[in-house]
Amino acid sequence: MPTWNPEQYLKFGDERTRPCHDLVARIALDRPRAIVDLGCGPGNSTAVLAQRWPTAKLTGVDRSADMVHAAREKYPDVQWQESDISTWTTPERVDLVFSNAALQWVPDHRIAVPRLFAMVAPGGALAWQVPANIDATAHRLMRELAASAAWREHFPGTVREWFVHPPSFYYDLLAPLAASIDLWTTEYFHVLENPAAIVEWYRGTGLRPFLDQLDSPADRERFLTDYEHEIEHAFPRQSDNRVLFPFLRQFLIAYRT
Repeated sequence: MPTWNPEQYLKFGDERTRPCHDLVARIALDRPRAIVDLGCGPGNSTAVLAQRWPTAKLTGVDRSADMVHAAREKYPDVQWQESDISTWTTPERVDLVFSNAALQWVPDHRIAVPRLFAMVAPGGALAWQVPANIDATAHRLMRELAASAAWREHFPGTVREWFVHPPSFYYDLLAPLAASIDLWTTEYFHVLENPAAIVEWYRGTGLRPFLDQLDSPADRERFLTDYEHEIEHAFPRQSDNRVLFPFLRQFLIAYRT
């Protein structure tokens, strides 16, 4: 798992939270009593849940101690837990098991997803959104740069990136268990100030597995500089000098009888 920095992550807090708002608005639950936010990060997604269901008991769960600390500082009324989604469990089933852009870091979804759905109470739901752009230009450039002559010796093994299966995989996995399933994708076009902003975006997420494999700060900064050079060529500026940053996300809501 990569390391996380709350301040870096929240540099694009509005853009990262927008899909969370879209997902929460579509969940057809009236008054869930207990909600768990898996991979809650610095609490931005948990705050959206609290706004929609102010009377629910909220628990935010994240593997990163720094993320949990940042969330607890900002939202002291929520219960926070430092735990890995892969091993997280609850003594009592909850009405909503929710996750905003975190399950892509959890291995073996064939086992993990049904396990999480089993923790949903009758009449409740499992809901998540995850990035679905692993083959997008910005990610392809990361892999190509790491495999280039200038960098391949720094990456002797495979870099463990995040992964997401196609929607059909999750439908077949959950259809025998769920009363109904709502699946969709949305491609957002974020307007960013310049190509360097795309590098800053991924510096807090998708670039982490690559940066974590580099031994020195100097190597990390050099890798970022080379990556920014590639991004500048791949993302032309618009008429106002800004860039359009497309980002595809996958959404799922599975309801229990």
